[in-house]
Amino acid sequence: MSEQALDLRRSVRIVWRHKVLVALVSLLGLFIGGYLAVLHPPALTSRAVVVLPHPTSSMATQVVIAGSDPVLSRALPHVSPATSLAALRSEVRVRSLTTYLLSISAKGRTAAQAEGTANAVANSYVSYIGSASSPVGRTKASVLESASGASGTGRTQQLVIYALLGLVFGLLLGIVAALVISRADRRLRARDEIAKSIGVSILASFPVGHPVDAAGWTKLLEYHEPGAMYAWRLRYAFQQLGIANASMKNGSRGGNFSLTVVSLSSDPRSFALGPELAVFAASLGIRTALVIGPLQDTGATAALRTACAVPPSAESKRPGQLNVIVSDGGDAAILPDVSLTVVVAVVDGMHPEIPDTMRTTATVLGVSAGAVTAEQLARAASSVAAAGRELTGILVADPETTDRTTGQLPRTSRATPVAGNAARAITDAIGISTEIRR
Repeated sequence: MSEQALDLRRSVRIVWRHKVLVALVSLLGLFIGGYLAVLHPPALTSRAVVVLPHPTSSMATQVVIAGSDPVLSRALPHVSPATSLAALRSEVRVRSLTTYLLSISAKGRTAAQAEGTANAVANSYVSYIGSASSPVGRTKASVLESASGASGTGRTQQLVIYALLGLVFGLLLGIVAALVISRADRRLRARDEIAKSIGVSILASFPVGHPVDAAGWTKLLEYHEPGAMYAWRLRYAFQQLGIANASMKNGSRGGNFSLTVVSLSSDPRSFALGPELAVFAASLGIRTALVIGPLQDTGATAALRTACAVPPSAESKRPGQLNVIVSDGGDAAILPDVSLTVVVAVVDGMHPEIPDTMRTTATVLGVSAGAVTAEQLARAASSVAAAGRELTGILVADPETTDRTTGQLPRTSRATPVAGNAARAITDAIGISTEIRR
């Protein structure tokens, strides 16, 4: 995934996925821009105009004299706040308006500073060229227009401009950071990416609850009503698994269909897939057993096991068609009077091993979008094959809203069930994960 060319649509999805990061960096740019505006307030400019007694063809010389060190040095004592000759030179600009008018402009942090500096330089120039030390002879000039008022960008205006520039820069920086992070992220997010990583189709994808304690799990087991769209996806998953809802109601179907949902301990958002599947089946009138079997990582699901081990109270709203069992054994968990048994198995994310749970009719992997890599899925598929089970499909929790893929593989390229042709399925899965890792 990290080596795919970034097209516009995928880039937009990546930026949206990292919207919190982009927003934080944008706000940081906004605050930095505002801070710089406060730290460096805008300079204001004021102008004084000096008139010569008669037009002259040497106005360029007069411009040089007005900005010369002798004139500026004489103006320094009258400039407030005190400054250096070099600093004053950088703040003063002299230019000719006509053949007998000079404009002397000065900058300052306030209007008063700019006015005072411009008037000080103008008076110093008039005094200098009227003295005996004038390089062009004594010339009787006068200040035609003293500096009054100042122009320039206001503090509020500069604050807004700097803040907006900082916001834009932060937004661009956040977008670049999101794209860079995404290219280094090997976790699978799109349904097609998940399915193709091990060559197994996705049976259903739907949002799930995220209980964090026993009370949350108890509430999930008592009441779960998916939206119409997700309910249809669950029904479709039942059809794909070969579960005929109508014939299974009230236990009329001969035998017991059982399903193991294998999740990785590093992907806690997927833990609710099995319980929600069981609760939904019970809500359809199917006599269902939810079995929390022996787990490779019991700590990851301690709250779930606690909630399932406590018998429902008299006020419980748990569906009457649902039996919940915590079992540390194998086939002892099978109930003869149920039509569907859902077994939850949580394995270690790095070294998955299918626990010694009861043998079931089908086995599926439960993952959440953006939580697992192709390598982790390949390891999980290998553990399913090593246990002599068939990998029937994949259930995806919390699919991304921007994902428009289905995870349905073409029949010509759909992998043979793991138990039926284990060597080929595992080899393909590991090969795909190796390519992605590179």
